[in-house]
Amino acid sequence: MPPAISLDPSREERGGLICLSHLRWNFVYQRPQHLLSRAAALVDVFVFEEPIFDATEPTLVASDGGPGVQVLVPHLPPSDNVEVIEAQQRELLNEFIDSKSFPELILWYYTPMALGFTSHLRPDLCVYDCMDELTAFRFAPPRLVEREIELLASCDVVFTGGQSLYDAKQDRHPHVHCCPSSIDKAHFAQARQLRGDSEPLDQAGIPPRRAGFFGVIDERMDMTLLQTMAAQAPDVQFVMIGPLAKIERSELPDLPNLHWLGPKQYRELPFYLAGWDCGIMPFARNESTRFISPTKTPEYLAGGLPVVSTDINDVRRPYGELGLVAIADTAEAFLHEVRRSIETRGDAHRLKRVDQFLSDKSWDFTFGKMVQVMRQRGASLGANPRVATDRIERV
Repeated sequence: MPPAISLDPSREERGGLICLSHLRWNFVYQRPQHLLSRAAALVDVFVFEEPIFDATEPTLVASDGGPGVQVLVPHLPPSDNVEVIEAQQRELLNEFIDSKSFPELILWYYTPMALGFTSHLRPDLCVYDCMDELTAFRFAPPRLVEREIELLASCDVVFTGGQSLYDAKQDRHPHVHCCPSSIDKAHFAQARQLRGDSEPLDQAGIPPRRAGFFGVIDERMDMTLLQTMAAQAPDVQFVMIGPLAKIERSELPDLPNLHWLGPKQYRELPFYLAGWDCGIMPFARNESTRFISPTKTPEYLAGGLPVVSTDINDVRRPYGELGLVAIADTAEAFLHEVRRSIETRGDAHRLKRVDQFLSDKSWDFTFGKMVQVMRQRGASLGANPRVATDRIERV
């Protein structure tokens, strides 16, 4: 079993973890936030985000990302010259690292594109936490495939956010570990106790028989499926929560029983789930969803909801095979499962099976496993303080 992550080294001995992310820290609370907030118990965490082009001179702006976490955002002059942009980020990052005396430095990649300004660094450990197959996403950078090959050749350990990603990466690196996204059970289980209480104002006026979704709304969503279901089932209310990404509001289907409520804070989600009758994951079946492992699957279940999903690999295995999630791909089949789920929402036998499945799942357990792997690969993470060394390869 992974060790408990209770160690809290003194400030003088704490190393640093620099996360290179394509996702804004304050965009959606998901895998990076769950893992790195736990890493902050062991090391100082710095999330280096993608640049904002609004400055006259390159500037690195730091802000608070929670206990032990700082968010670093490069503000750069407007430019479409990739080499110039990467050079400016490299210089800002070098200056930041030079200002610190890390006894240990871990680089934690979510995007291989960051290699363009970090390949010269010499960390004690290089981690690639592969949470998505970014090459399959809309507007993927042309060099992403090449950069991932470089990252897999240079990193020390690879974690994957699901079984499908593990299957795809396991032969490409000697140290690949499947660490599926997990669950904050106590947070989402609040929805079970909140049911029947007063609701958020923007949901309170929606009639009952609600099928809900929360998460990023982008090209992975099957809009045709949603529109067809809403048109065929005016008695079912489809509640959609989350920010839009890479699609416009005009691309969303517009029907009286299809409610787009926009993004919500992580802390608010249980209050919305409490008013739903089932959770839905109407993902499209295409390359962009081939490797996804939706974190919302166990979150819906912890909230007490029956769940209906299209046939996504990491949902079918294990949730569909265990009968915890209904799998359906056509509008007719999906609607049938939604209606059946609405009628069985409070089924005690189903909830007991859900709770048994989730009993050994937690973000603490997942991160504990990752800590164990990182220490096996040579990271100290505060256990054995080191002497600070130069982390930059000077040219």
